[in-house]
Amino acid sequence: GILSIEQLISRVGVIGVTLMALLSGFGAVNCPYTYMSYFLRNVTDADILALERRLLQTMDMIVSKKKRIAVAHRTMFQRGEVHNRPSGFWGMIKSVTTSVPGSENLSLIQQEVDALEELSRQLFLETADLHATKERIEYSKTFQGKYFNFLGYFFSIYCVWKIFMATINIVFDRVGKTDPVTRGIEITVNYLGIQFDVKFWSQHISFILVGIIIVTSIRGLLITLTKFFYAISSSKSSNVIVLLLAQIMGMYFVSSVLLIRMSMPPEYRTIITEVLGEL
Repeated sequence: GILSIEQLISRVGVIGVTLMALLSGFGAVNCPYTYMSYFLRNVTDADILALERRLLQTMDMIVSKKKRIAVAHRTMFQRGEVHNRPSGFWGMIKSVTTSVPGSENLSLIQQEVDALEELSRQLFLETADLHATKERIEYSKTFQGKYFNFLGYFFSIYCVWKIFMATINIVFDRVGKTDPVTRGIEITVNYLGIQFDVKFWSQHISFILVGIIIVTSIRGLLITLTKFFYAISSSKSSNVIVLLLAQIMGMYFVSSVLLIRMSMPPEYRTIITEVLGEL
């Protein structure tokens, strides 16, 4: 029926799985780019000092030109050019055709100031970016940085392998019968030739893996939604946005339950399938 759990979850799952695909695709690109030292550009202290020197020179030029504008305005005020300027059409013609000796072209100087201020903003942003890159380089030399660098390479290879296997499963309409943990333990045991209770340990490791996946994915979603909420919320739209984010959170959780079946052993996978239906 239309109001059955299977029908409702199937419709919710379409939006939720699409959201998960977008977030996981963003994370698959952003995480290695953030933590892998391969993507770090070489930044030295000399580069930072040279850019900071350019920024200071630009600020000095802005100050000097603004000082010239202020001096010109004060000179005009002292000469009475501001208050005693003739009005009307003939006054405009006279102000255009006559010039005061030693006066500054204020409009041209103001344009130069605007251009220099824009340049100073760009230089400041680039300086901040160089400092952040320098901090990332220092962090990559620590033990935790090397650990994250290794994980970046590992999960990049894992992501490419998952894309390859997902493409094959879609093309040949295949459904995985063995969860990744059990399959990985079986390959390791057969390769090393050791005695190991695959069925017992695969259940516990799969349970831990599923818990880690749920916690990290929900945490990542909450962090992303919080940033989105702070960016667009206001005093008038906050209640509507909170309601929308709660709907997205529910869809995401349902989709996590749907997709997490493939990480569980078959006997536990059937329990979720019986509850949710043959999706």
